[in-house]
Amino acid sequence: MLDFGNETLVLTHDTMVEGVHFLPGQSGEDLAWKLVASNLSDLAAKGAEPVGVLLSYQLGNDDADFAAGLDRALAHYGVALLGGDTVSANGPRTLGLTAIGRATFRPVPSRSGAQVGDAVWLTGPVGGAMLGLEALQSGQGDSRLYRRGQALLAEGQALAPIVSAMMDVSDGLLLDARRMATASDVTIALERMAVPIATPEERRDAALRWGEDYQLLFTVPADAVIPVPAHPIGTVTSRGPEPLLLDGAPPAGQLGYEHG
Repeated sequence: MLDFGNETLVLTHDTMVEGVHFLPGQSGEDLAWKLVASNLSDLAAKGAEPVGVLLSYQLGNDDADFAAGLDRALAHYGVALLGGDTVSANGPRTLGLTAIGRATFRPVPSRSGAQVGDAVWLTGPVGGAMLGLEALQSGQGDSRLYRRGQALLAEGQALAPIVSAMMDVSDGLLLDARRMATASDVTIALERMAVPIATPEERRDAALRWGEDYQLLFTVPADAVIPVPAHPIGTVTSRGPEPLLLDGAPPAGQLGYEHG
């Protein structure tokens, strides 16, 4: 974040690497959409309004598809391409995007403001991107939940004035909730069955650990009126031995996607 005159600019940058963040051979249109949506989701978590993006693009064999997809994604969100750079290189493709936004409310929401007694909310179901990726890999089913994730910009802007903390669920609900709790020096206690999921019930545990759904995780005072569709999934308590509890106990195993 950068104070600029009477406004605060919000800047974010994401990099995607072939074989890590997208499948080898995945369409250029898919790559463009994901690159835009993932960055704008970071702006949504700050309640920011997008101003424009800067692109870092490694040339490949689908440049026309990427350009067309980029045009569609930016038009969908009403965002301008302000500039960037292209490069030719060997090895796995690497793509980057910087998104610039202006804060619509100050102080700008962060992950570090959750307060004891707050309620924990989630804007929508998790696990949809997991099902979409499986559909894309198998060629069966609807892959759009993975290929066309939606940044919740309007929801983030509506929530910014009332939240104590907010972040997007990009690496898994459990992992991101623990990050929020750690940053806020509290314990977040989630109710497993209160979390909305897009998967069959028998895959609930996997859905809680899967990212890329771009839902917004936020905390608010217990009596707050929520201005967008959302689901209460837990409470904030005083910091205990563990920053995250699931049905009263620390969740076992890997909580989400850990960056190397």
